[in-house]
Amino acid sequence: MSRFRMSRQVVAGLVAGVALLGFAVEPARAEPSGSAGEVAHFLQRTMDGLTFENVLDLAPPGSSQARSLAASVDKEAKTANDYARLLAGVDPKPIVQQPQLDVTVLELDRYGRPISSGTVLMSPQYPHGVVVPVDRDFHTTQVRWRQWDDAGWYANQGKGTIDVVPGRENAPIDFMSPYPASVLKLMVNFGVLRLVDKGQIKLDDTYDYQPTAVSSLCGGASSNTIRAYMEASITSSSNSASCALVKLLHDRGAIDELNQTFQDLGLETLQVKGTNPANGGRWSNPVTMSSLDTAKLLALVNGMPGRAWSAPDGTPVTKAVLSPASRQVFKSLLGEQGFNDMLSTTNRCGSDYPAAGIPQRVASRWIGDDGAVTVAGNKFGQDVRPCNESAQVTFAHKTGWVGNSGADAGIVRSLPGKAGRHYIVVAFTNLGTQYVDANRPATKPGVYPVAYTEKLAKLGHAIDQYEAGRTTR
Repeated sequence: MSRFRMSRQVVAGLVAGVALLGFAVEPARAEPSGSAGEVAHFLQRTMDGLTFENVLDLAPPGSSQARSLAASVDKEAKTANDYARLLAGVDPKPIVQQPQLDVTVLELDRYGRPISSGTVLMSPQYPHGVVVPVDRDFHTTQVRWRQWDDAGWYANQGKGTIDVVPGRENAPIDFMSPYPASVLKLMVNFGVLRLVDKGQIKLDDTYDYQPTAVSSLCGGASSNTIRAYMEASITSSSNSASCALVKLLHDRGAIDELNQTFQDLGLETLQVKGTNPANGGRWSNPVTMSSLDTAKLLALVNGMPGRAWSAPDGTPVTKAVLSPASRQVFKSLLGEQGFNDMLSTTNRCGSDYPAAGIPQRVASRWIGDDGAVTVAGNKFGQDVRPCNESAQVTFAHKTGWVGNSGADAGIVRSLPGKAGRHYIVVAFTNLGTQYVDANRPATKPGVYPVAYTEKLAKLGHAIDQYEAGRTTR
């Protein structure tokens, strides 16, 4: 056992003992193990060893497929079937340069307090990955975060031109953040729950979604409870439900306040910008998230006693940013995630491809009589019951993809009796559905196509095995 972890257990025991005597004591708060701890270096070695640069591109620069997949104002309007049709029968080419990856592992103690972290960025400038140094608040000023630019990634060797956080022009690390795809729905639902906690809306209120401009992403008018829109937004990644929630935030004048809240919490890369108040759509590159800030947001949703970190103005940030009821709703929805197919691949249990990822248990609501998962009409075709029986963890998470974005973010916790894990993992990358592995088999008719390179599942599996080997927290 490391000296650091031994001291954490001793302090935790002392706190518990004092609490039994009736004193109110804020639980001890750990500092990161230096600016780049053990988990960060493990993550860098693992990412480098997975050779992400060996993926193949189904829409290389200049191809007709690339033109067909050119960014629109609604980046997520194309469906899986649209991509399958556009990319069918294409002779893939090697990717032209090192992919972009932004990955964070935030380790938690048994109470949910952040105790150590690792963030690694990979790009054409950092082909073997660069470790991001953080301070005791799990914050960094050492990265010049740039907004994703679809064309610029090819034309400018992965360098962006629009700064996400002002005043970082001289930061030593320069990185263009991958578009977060449907993981942006974490920010949207957080914003809605903040309105609930303020008493401005109730989960069981009916919201009449009446877009004044119909988009292919959002669809037409609808009416449902806010709770139902949230459930569809998170568990089955409904774009139409999420558009309704974004428009609700606009209707309430809450978008700017939400973005300011993220700034006040020290989560400065989390920004819901450029969306259309007429329909809640226009999800595009001004919507930004870094893996580190997303992991910290999930830590607040997960909850912990006392202070999580200090805000930029020095005030303590705590789980009180959401009420206990709202945190429970959020965690429950994340735990019911239907798309378990990036860092975890349990939806494809037992298949030769893709590789097994985080060994999570799939929510029973998606499992049919034959044991296979179907989510929003998308059939995965594999009997997941054997994997559920051997599952090691729960993974309360949100995935997302477009052609040049793959994303997954969630909270991992051991099932009873399994090796102790409690951590948050977030991965953002430009390796979306247009990038494939050389060994990927043809998609079976009627089966939901594989959306990501299996290297991401291998990354998830490696991280989980690493965490399983750590001292039980």
